[in-house]
Amino acid sequence: MNGKLIGWIALIAIGLLAPLVLYPVLVMKILCFALFACAFNLLLGYTGLLSFGHAAFLGSAGYVCGYAVQSLGLTPELGILAGTAVAAAQGFVFGSLAIRRAGIYFAMITLALAQLVYFLALQFPFTGGEDGMQGIPRGHLLGMIDLSDGMNMYYFVLAIFLFGFWVVERAIHSPFGQVLKAIRENEPRAVSLGYDVEKYKLLAFVLSAALSGLAGSTKALVFQLASLTDVHWHMSGEIVLMTLLGGMGTVFGPIVGAAVVVGLQNYGAELGQWVTVLTGVIFVVCVLAFRRGIFGELAVLIRRSGIRI
Repeated sequence: MNGKLIGWIALIAIGLLAPLVLYPVLVMKILCFALFACAFNLLLGYTGLLSFGHAAFLGSAGYVCGYAVQSLGLTPELGILAGTAVAAAQGFVFGSLAIRRAGIYFAMITLALAQLVYFLALQFPFTGGEDGMQGIPRGHLLGMIDLSDGMNMYYFVLAIFLFGFWVVERAIHSPFGQVLKAIRENEPRAVSLGYDVEKYKLLAFVLSAALSGLAGSTKALVFQLASLTDVHWHMSGEIVLMTLLGGMGTVFGPIVGAAVVVGLQNYGAELGQWVTVLTGVIFVVCVLAFRRGIFGELAVLIRRSGIRI
């Protein structure tokens, strides 16, 4: 059986069974961050662009979704679409500026733009400042399904995650994705072959931003909260950690990385600030012993067994 099909079956099965074993809100948090990490991996792992400003898309979409649902009275699906659209527009603006530079300069431009979004979120009256936007109603999906019910909300989040993951997976394995990999490996050669490299980079940036916004909008509904934490630079660093820990440039790696980091934060909460030290130690061990990340090393073992993934 094809390894990709096995991965999809396992992913759906785990998604359906997880709330029977774990607290559903915890699993929803993992799914939101897994989608965020997959979106970031599309940019870093497959295009070779390190962004330190992806928290801007996650947080901005959460605020827009919250405002649309809470103040404008839109249904949750329209709120999510609004947040995703704003994140995509942000991605176009940020990407148009950032792709003019490469390497550390690209990363610093994205960080500077994200900090601008952070201070705007702090100053705008509708965001709630340091208190955040609280009490965001989950509402009724399509006007019929009550999302205040925990399991209804869970399966809605699972459907959003699977859709976002499918978009990433399709993009990676399409001709578009092959060009992105060529840009990552050797950009001058991609230019010499006649590809408009800047256009492909911008498209990858916008797609990554839109999917990050989808994750942020969904997260705002799950926790009924949009806060400054989601637009802070620390969140951008956290998503880099998740991606590298799980396996940069692998399809399922970011999901594993998100599950490990969120799981440590949840079950290690009683350790206080020491959970950060523990996460750092695990990251260092993975960098030294598992250069490809947790799933990256596992994928190598699977390939040696003859299964193609």
